[in-house]
Amino acid sequence: MEKVQRIKVNIGDRVYPMTVRPDEEEGLRKAAKDINELILYYEQNFAVRDKQDVMAMCAIHFASRIEQKSINNSRDGAEALEKINHLITQMDEALSESS
Repeated sequence: MEKVQRIKVNIGDRVYPMTVRPDEEEGLRKAAKDINELILYYEQNFAVRDKQDVMAMCAIHFASRIEQKSINNSRDGAEALEKINHLITQMDEALSESS
């Protein structure tokens, strides 16, 4: 059975107990730090009425970043595939000319 540990993470002035594998702890703490920094940014720069609004804005921010990376990766993959297919065509043509 995998080893897990209990940790407490503070997000938006609330403590959340979590159970994580040791190799996940650093990423989770970094994510909590990033969320808290974004909460502070939104609170200081926008007229936000309550924490739930700020948390929703943070969720939208991080989710949109993930989606945009997925879109960019998909585009990059399609472009790479197109270039590979072009190279294969060129190689086929070169090989048929030398035969």
